[in-house]
Amino acid sequence: MPEGHTIHRLARQLDETLAGRLVHADSPQGRFAEGAQLLDGATFERADAWGKYLFCDLGVGEVLHVHLGLIGKFRRREFPPVEPTGAVRLRLVGEDSTWDLSGPTRCELVDPGEQERIVARLGPDPLRRDARPERARERLARTERPIAATLLDQSIVAGIGNVYRAELLFLCGIHPARPSSAITDVEFEELWAQTVRLLRIGERSGRITTTDPDEIGRPRHRMRREDRLYVYHREHCRRCGSDLRTDRIGGRPITHCPTCQPRRRVRSRR
Repeated sequence: MPEGHTIHRLARQLDETLAGRLVHADSPQGRFAEGAQLLDGATFERADAWGKYLFCDLGVGEVLHVHLGLIGKFRRREFPPVEPTGAVRLRLVGEDSTWDLSGPTRCELVDPGEQERIVARLGPDPLRRDARPERARERLARTERPIAATLLDQSIVAGIGNVYRAELLFLCGIHPARPSSAITDVEFEELWAQTVRLLRIGERSGRITTTDPDEIGRPRHRMRREDRLYVYHREHCRRCGSDLRTDRIGGRPITHCPTCQPRRRVRSRR
């Protein structure tokens, strides 16, 4: 499933190519025909991301709400547009760009009140300037659930998925089974700062890269795919060489290093 950096990057690219322009909308697949008819001929005003949720305002009174889910794609296509490939739920065509949405979990028009209710159920988004990390801190302090489970809970932090949670916990030296309420203030501050930093890198580059270029020996834009992560989908820890463990926490497998992420901290990180 696309993580928060992907949705923020998508919102930025939609704004860059469509904002302020009239768009032609249709539903080649037919499953969003009524919605597309309402959007057709409208002016694309702005796209906004909150975690894994995308909202597009075309000034028609209702807002386009998209959640890509596991297989959804919202991709820029050829212009002038050619015959769509696959089951395209929604096509938006501007003055010089074509965007095709396929396979989303949600593609619907919602009124502003419903948009507010969707956002209200989400935790702070580390990529938003109006993020309030203290809300996430308070919610973590109230639950004994493992930190690896709560990081996937979008009502606590919006935008983190399976790849980022494994890499973030590794970078912060936190065992994934640690109760969320046992995370200290210092650890939370580091976890939040790393989340903001890595999501920003991902939003700019369009890929998840968590490794330090100095450790890899080349800049991020020249890293090979296998160079970009510390523990996710790896067998050995990139830093210490230990055999990695994979546990199922929060309904998803997570790989971690028993040496760099001990169950009990052997010393303070600061």
